Amino acid sequence: MGENFERLVGDYLQALWDAAMDDHIRLALSRAVESFRRNRAAAFKLYPWVEEKAERLREVKDYSLLHVDELAREVKDRVEDLHGNCIIAETVEEAMEYIGDQVKPGDVVVKAKSITSEELHLNPRLEELGCKVYETDLGEFIIQNLGSRPMHILSPAIHVSRERVAELFSKVMGREFPPDIPTLAGAAREFLREKFLEAKVGISGANAIAAETGTTFLIGNEGNTRLVTGLPEKHIVIAGLEKIVPTLQDGMLVVEVVSRYANYKAPAYVSLISGPSKTGDIEKQIVYGAHGPREYHVVLLDNHRREMIKDPVYRQALRCLRCGACLYECTIYPLVAGYYGYLYMGGIGAVFTKYLIGGMENAAPIAYTCTLCGRCKEYCPMKIDVPEMILKLRSELAERGLVPERVRGNVEEITGRKLE
Repeated sequence: MGENFERLVGDYLQALWDAAMDDHIRLALSRAVESFRRNRAAAFKLYPWVEEKAERLREVKDYSLLHVDELAREVKDRVEDLHGNCIIAETVEEAMEYIGDQVKPGDVVVKAKSITSEELHLNPRLEELGCKVYETDLGEFIIQNLGSRPMHILSPAIHVSRERVAELFSKVMGREFPPDIPTLAGAAREFLREKFLEAKVGISGANAIAAETGTTFLIGNEGNTRLVTGLPEKHIVIAGLEKIVPTLQDGMLVVEVVSRYANYKAPAYVSLISGPSKTGDIEKQIVYGAHGPREYHVVLLDNHRREMIKDPVYRQALRCLRCGACLYECTIYPLVAGYYGYLYMGGIGAVFTKYLIGGMENAAPIAYTCTLCGRCKEYCPMKIDVPEMILKLRSELAERGLVPERVRGNVEEITGRKLE
């Protein structure tokens, strides 16, 4: 295991080095960080009370995590009562088996952005089942066609410059495009329009799910989420258990806080979905499957989240709203983009990797990349103490001998004991 571990660390460090030397990444990230900070400052100036609302939301999230089982059962009951389907999946395999039963070979599947679906490796597994899958968020669409992976939790193609996007779209669409951002966004709109109409299945994530009504909250700006959830015959929601909050008002609190911390004065769209489309306009008899989906499915994913909740230090990671503010303020991330992590990036990504993705070995190099500067906590709406979690994780890694050779001497000096 030692040799494999050091190889894993070596590959990770090489990826960091290559990213740090990539001119495109430096250019794209410098532009993005500047824009994010400017936009966030404007949003906070207009809505200065958002910090007070974030404090209220922290209380809601902490309560929800400690009552997750009863809230999940409530979601399931409400969704099914409203003619939808809901499963509480303990494992990735259980979730994927359920989703696989909802598709058939030849189906066109359109997806809105969902980092939770990445835990399932959903796209390749749907393709193995004979489906054609299209990411419809512009950033995810870019990543999919690059054959790459998301490099930011909210802005997956943040490391790709407009020049590189122009080259990619010219290749994918068979005509030349200039490195002009509005032109490139228009090209994606034109290309994906027919895919929405062809799709049999639409898949989305969730920003929040209100237990009292089973309502899914979806925040969007591009309009793709509305089309993904409104046009196909089936809509499937994939959400981690941590997305559940008790009430509709709590869900709206999530919308307000995450929008401002994600650098928006207001999102263009907020969708609240509680079941399949329906009508009662003929003799007040309800018929399901009007203009929108005939079927509505909610997959609530555990994947070791309940195990995280039991630990008072790691539990706080599940407060995360996926606003991405921590990454823009990180000392490491702007230099190397999402290569600092895997599906979940930054210091908090080490904790998510331990539980949700690849276990302790894969979490180790990410944990030792963190500088413990604390800027992430300072700018986090949920005040997640990443340095505290990283120190706990490093202690556990040291106990298991999972300390990269490159930092072993420093750890031994600090702890005053010889590592095995």
